Amino acid sequence: MAGYVGHGPTEERDLLRAIGVSCFEDLLVGIPETARQRAPVDIPPGMSEEELRRLFRGLGARNYDPEKVPSFLGAGLYDHLIPAAIRQLTLRSEFYTAYTPYQAEVAQGTLATIYEFQSILCELTGMDVANASVYDGGSAAAEAVLLASSVTGRNRVLVSAALHPHARQVMETYADGPGLDLVTVPLGADGRTDLAALRALIDGSTAGGSAAGGNVAALVLQNPNFFGIVEDAGPLVEATHAAGALAVISADLVSLGLLESPGALGADITVGEAQSCGNPPQYGGPLCGYFAAKKELVRRMPGRLVAEANDQDGHRGFVLTLQTREQHIRRDKATSNICTNNNLMALGVTIYFALLGPEGLRETADQCLQKAHYLEEKLAAIPGVRRVHAGPFFQEFAVELPVPAGPVVARMLRDEGILAGLDLGRIDAGRARQLLVAVTEKRTRAELDRYAEVLTKTLRA
Repeated sequence: MAGYVGHGPTEERDLLRAIGVSCFEDLLVGIPETARQRAPVDIPPGMSEEELRRLFRGLGARNYDPEKVPSFLGAGLYDHLIPAAIRQLTLRSEFYTAYTPYQAEVAQGTLATIYEFQSILCELTGMDVANASVYDGGSAAAEAVLLASSVTGRNRVLVSAALHPHARQVMETYADGPGLDLVTVPLGADGRTDLAALRALIDGSTAGGSAAGGNVAALVLQNPNFFGIVEDAGPLVEATHAAGALAVISADLVSLGLLESPGALGADITVGEAQSCGNPPQYGGPLCGYFAAKKELVRRMPGRLVAEANDQDGHRGFVLTLQTREQHIRRDKATSNICTNNNLMALGVTIYFALLGPEGLRETADQCLQKAHYLEEKLAAIPGVRRVHAGPFFQEFAVELPVPAGPVVARMLRDEGILAGLDLGRIDAGRARQLLVAVTEKRTRAELDRYAEVLTKTLRA
């Protein structure tokens, strides 16, 4: 029991002696002095169970729960309605405690849910095959870049300036090892990825290349993009394919209730974040990346892939297949270092779409569209407020305020209990007066009207 609650001084001395050091600091000799924490850490002394419970209860009360205050935050994580059945089903012990389903004979339930998740993704995205087990949307985008480079043998990746900046950062980390060159494609005045600029970058890359497109491996595009604008993706994909490169589209799954699927637009790989489909946005997660592709790329896909099979008696079953991950002794031949199990979140996504069905998804997407445009019109009527981009948008849009957005967001939250959106100055200092506002089907007309009234009052203060 003493080992469970912590070690006393005598036990610590015995442990240190057993491993051959005289004090704890001896264990830190391999850490550079500049990397060590020297300032005292401000943490409370040891507490009883009840004291600790009260402490965390108080800390939790300082958060703003989207279930209690209207949230207009988006930027990749959205506050959509979550049917009550999802939580009840995902909390069942056979799902909640399950882990990696290596043993097919004892994991048919888990394998079946993953298979359904993959099937739904294929239907939504218009792709041939989908997998599971990607950490989040950013990781999925980075994995797509590595796959494209591997397939094409090229090292230059063109990235839309309207890709989520966090996904771009993850891609930069992944690209550092193999030495991939990420080049930004600028936006046009309407907020869409500039087709002429893309073509110029492709033409410029032909120097030293033996074919059209030179060393361009892929274009990475988000639709709707980070600023909520619906891209004219077809011509961008065509220009990419003409260069012999792969087209990667990061898509919002709810938007596919209304928008053309990435597959219909010609994408080779579709990635994204599925968190908002059946999973709550608390603390920025939990997250659930997805990855889908054309069948020609299936053997290079990262993560877990479940397929249908028959057992020795001819009964239908499910198995892991085409596994190329590092824990299967692939080492340098592995396509990825992804080794997680996001099945609980994927199960929530699966139940979400099963409950909504095609008509429900279309209705959800339409409500997002209509409500977002309703609020945008009300905000554009406020003196000093204007839309940043003229392009068409789905459920999210950026507005420019006459004052910095950060203090406005803080005051609306503090004084009125409204999560007003994302201060884009946190992403780009040049956008300090811009506010990114997301509107989902969850928001009521009264909440939209109140948002406009509160913003007007806050700007006058």
